[in-house]
Amino acid sequence: MRHDKNHDLNDRRNGAAAARKALLDNFRAARETGGAVLAEKLAEREAIAAARDERRAERERVKAEERDRERLAEEARLAEIAAAARQETEAREAAEKDRIARVVGDEAARKAERDRRYAARKARQR
Repeated sequence: MRHDKNHDLNDRRNGAAAARKALLDNFRAARETGGAVLAEKLAEREAIAAARDERRAERERVKAEERDRERLAEEARLAEIAAAARQETEAREAAEKDRIARVVGDEAARKAERDRRYAARKARQR
């Protein structure tokens, strides 16, 4: 684009100053008129942030409840396993005691039979 006018340093400096002044005026005008809009946007952002925090807290509460339920279920499962192990151990011990009692009873019966035979033999010898 061809300019008919010859731009010297003063013209360029004045143009730049006018552009800066226009930008500053636009900024001030936007700040004054945009204060209400800015406050509205800020309130909207705060409401969104509060809702987000509330949802996050709800998710954390639900996760904590789920962890508690899982922990209680695991504790109940472990208690059942421990009870079954105790019951099995007690049953094994009872069976062992019964076997020992039968062995001792059988020993006593054999001894009694041996003593009876001995006494019978001595009685025959007299």
